[in-house]
Amino acid sequence: MSAPGGRQVLLDTSMVIAPPLSGLALIADFVAVSAITYRGRAGVRVGAAADPVERQRRRRREQLVVDTFDVIPFDIAAVQSYGLLANLARTAGRDPRPWRLDLLIAATAERHGLSLATRNAADFRYLERVLDVVEVP
Repeated sequence: MSAPGGRQVLLDTSMVIAPPLSGLALIADFVAVSAITYRGRAGVRVGAAADPVERQRRRRREQLVVDTFDVIPFDIAAVQSYGLLANLARTAGRDPRPWRLDLLIAATAERHGLSLATRNAADFRYLERVLDVVEVP
């Protein structure tokens, strides 16, 4: 599932919506997205646009994601990782429910030994014991 050597990252939703201008090659040698990002986040946004032109633009972006990156499944081992991350959130005084999609994406990264690339690193600081979070400006 991952390439040998170099940094290997899973993009969170913020990175899919607004990729860095410098390109992803500067961030990692292997880049993937979670199935949660693809259907759970990006997919919801596709259908949410009232304007048909905007819906089409979002569908094209969604297809570009699938054509460009490996889509990593959310599996039973990721469910176990999610439990760990939700418990870490509670320990840090955060209610995991509002962050559940973010935690599902982070759990996918943790389960596969990938770093999590995000524009919102502060949202994941309490997971640093078990997950490498890469902040991207």
